[in-house]
Amino acid sequence: MKVAFKPGTMIYPLPAVMVSCGDSPENYNIITVGWTGTICSDPPMCYISLRKSRHSHAIISRTGEFVINLTTSELAKVTDWCGVKSGSEHNKFKEMNLTPEPAQHVKAPLIAESPLSIECKVTQVIELGSHDMFMANVVAIDAEEKLIDKSTGTFQLNHAGPLAYSHGKYYSLGEKLGSFGFSVKKKR
Repeated sequence: MKVAFKPGTMIYPLPAVMVSCGDSPENYNIITVGWTGTICSDPPMCYISLRKSRHSHAIISRTGEFVINLTTSELAKVTDWCGVKSGSEHNKFKEMNLTPEPAQHVKAPLIAESPLSIECKVTQVIELGSHDMFMANVVAIDAEEKLIDKSTGTFQLNHAGPLAYSHGKYYSLGEKLGSFGFSVKKKR
């Protein structure tokens, strides 16, 4: 039996990502984001939603660029720390021993320790209420070579121990249950 529950954000789990921004080493920053996802396949587009009060909001509003860096169970503590500390008071790259790496098409740095970095250019900002949504075109993907299956050319994030966020807690994703279309696939 279901019971009525107050309206809220109940679509979980979410990817826990570290978003890097800034256009020079002096203003590089990292913010942990849970409100993120794909919004279009062709052209490839994604979004992040940030509170206006966050240090990174002003940086991304000014530069129009950011990088979504996927996280892993090994990066759980760093991911959390970058979400609770402000870049206005901390150099997150330095304090968390993370490596800023040049991106292909944006001035914002990649996080070298992330297995996959998604370079983004903002196309539109939508004021939603508590958050502003930064819609963006994906202009490049930077993937850790050892996680690319050479026979299929697919990226194997599952081998990196991807990190998920659900109701204030972090989780490592579990076992594979199937692949797209497995429910209707004919048995051979």
